[in-house]
Amino acid sequence: MSVVPAPAPTADAVLAHVRDGSDVIVPTANGEPATLLDAIEAAAAAATLDGVRVHQVFALRDRPHHAAAFGDRLRHVSYFLSHAMKDHYEAGTVDLVPNDLGHIPSILATLDDPLLVVSTSMPDDHGYISFGTNANYAAALRGDVRVFVECNHQMPRTAGRNQLHLSDALGWVEADYPLVSPPPSVITDRDRAIAALVAERIPEAACLQVGIGSVPEAVAGLLVDRKDLGVHTELLTDGLRLLIESGAATGARKTVGRYQAVTTDSVGSPELYAFLDGNPHVVFWPVDESNDLRVLAALDRFCAINATMQVDLLGQCASESLGTHYVSSTGGQADFMRGASLSNGGHSFVVTHSTAHDVATGSTVSRIVPTLTEGAVVTTHKNLVDKVVTEHGVAELRGRTVAQRAEALIAIADPAHRDELRGAARRFGYMRS
Repeated sequence: MSVVPAPAPTADAVLAHVRDGSDVIVPTANGEPATLLDAIEAAAAAATLDGVRVHQVFALRDRPHHAAAFGDRLRHVSYFLSHAMKDHYEAGTVDLVPNDLGHIPSILATLDDPLLVVSTSMPDDHGYISFGTNANYAAALRGDVRVFVECNHQMPRTAGRNQLHLSDALGWVEADYPLVSPPPSVITDRDRAIAALVAERIPEAACLQVGIGSVPEAVAGLLVDRKDLGVHTELLTDGLRLLIESGAATGARKTVGRYQAVTTDSVGSPELYAFLDGNPHVVFWPVDESNDLRVLAALDRFCAINATMQVDLLGQCASESLGTHYVSSTGGQADFMRGASLSNGGHSFVVTHSTAHDVATGSTVSRIVPTLTEGAVVTTHKNLVDKVVTEHGVAELRGRTVAQRAEALIAIADPAHRDELRGAARRFGYMRS
């Protein structure tokens, strides 16, 4: 029988392993150990720490150090801005590292002796904990970096390549607090119209990657009557949970990970977290494995569904910034779209409403544009884009000429903006008539 080390009495025990100038790695979303970060922030407030950097993707909790409450004693470095983090980045109190999500483990591995602090499930009878709802780069780095663990009684025990024995940790503490459940996506009639166009193009026994947003969630809701769907995704959401629970997504015909739903993160409702607890059919992989192009290409009928904010007439997609204003990051969008392009029978879908409300001017603007807004980040370049979908239709871009691309994108733009777009296409020489 393995010997499990006793937990530390308080979260302050982590401070024995944080030095001035340390790099502290915090997992995504609910993998963030709230009690350990509380202790680190308290030490920064007391000026007993200095020059410490916290590295994290997608923070769900807004913390004082995000707003530079402790000056340079504790500074946040983000690799994907959550909704709560955008204002801090704009204010200059948070740094942002551009990346593809699957490459983050290799980026973090270059840090000098980092400390990984992680929230996990409680240990089992053999002393093993799971990384719960968030494997990602934390699971990729386990065994290669120093680790301090917070075992949360409310963190589900999940299956997959996300286990650690407590004897491999510097120490651990117990905690008991609920996981964060963001508000569910509000699905509109436009979302449903787009989702219907996507759903009718998803083949039988497709393997699905569904991104963040109301449209991808709506697509999942339209597939509950399918058979033998598979799941290989970056983020497992409630929409995918419902597909699995309905029997639509059994994974019976997957070519990699048969009968298993593969993910690297999961965020959603309390029902989703209960569904994951002790569920051997949902497996969590390190992100450098889940997003590996070689794995994605080996999945037959792989269908990637991702959202964007702006598409130009060549098909370039700006999915992470509005002009020069960052709102998120790249994530795995380009990886999954490239994987779909290499998959036998694969498809990728970029979804967007045809228009958006411009807060600055109070006007309605087209999301299909002649050129991307100045400073906009190209998340997915034109050669990777297969199908762009709005509520007005589907633009098939793969293998099309410049003129055909422009015509197809104009056809799915809002009718009020089509003449302007066609005029721009002629000025640019994309279209001759």
